[in-house]
Amino acid sequence: MAEAVYLLCALTSVACAVLLLRAWRRTRMKLLLYSGLCFCIFTLNNVLLFVDLVLIPEGDLSLARTVTSLLASGVLLFGLIWDVS
Repeated sequence: MAEAVYLLCALTSVACAVLLLRAWRRTRMKLLLYSGLCFCIFTLNNVLLFVDLVLIPEGDLSLARTVTSLLASGVLLFGLIWDVS
């Protein structure tokens, strides 16, 4: 059951990223771009979670998951602080 939740989280992140990036393409608002990029990285984070806990349970990808989560949050924070438009 947990595997399904991990996959659904990844699919939800993909859907959010696609919708945000499509909206950015129409309006060219930079905050939508940063949000879309953030969700792209969160998708990668969710895929790494699935790989770490389901496909390779004896491996440890916690550092990679932490780095991707920090990177995604950093992209969004950068967009919130330095977006002046």
